[in-house]
Amino acid sequence: MTTEAADTAALLTAAREALERYLEVHVDDDGALTFSHADVPCVIQATRLAEGLTVLSLTCVVAWDLPDDPAIAASAAERAGQGLFGTLGVVRSEKGIDITLRYAFPAEGMEPSPLGTLLMLVVSTASQLRSDLLGSATGD
Repeated sequence: MTTEAADTAALLTAAREALERYLEVHVDDDGALTFSHADVPCVIQATRLAEGLTVLSLTCVVAWDLPDDPAIAASAAERAGQGLFGTLGVVRSEKGIDITLRYAFPAEGMEPSPLGTLLMLVVSTASQLRSDLLGSATGD
């Protein structure tokens, strides 16, 4: 196993152990971690960008197939400007719009407790955004 592979595997193991305090986590064949929080599917991957700089990348699929309504896109854009943890993405498809929340950060050397807290802050933000957007999509 190369140093890069060992570094990313160790970081994914640390992330899994930190998240398992809160959620059920699955390890995919490629090593990625998948889990759900309040109906928001998420995935975590690790990448070494340079020697000593291995990052975790968390992607949450906040909502999908929402009506292509300017009010929903505006709401997502407004929330994107308020967020501290993550970048919102809006993708248009034939079925409507899909919204993701992505957050990448250097995590090498983080202790399990702060790592779990940071990951749950991002995941909780995605879950709250899903709740807000689905409420506005249905007119609540």
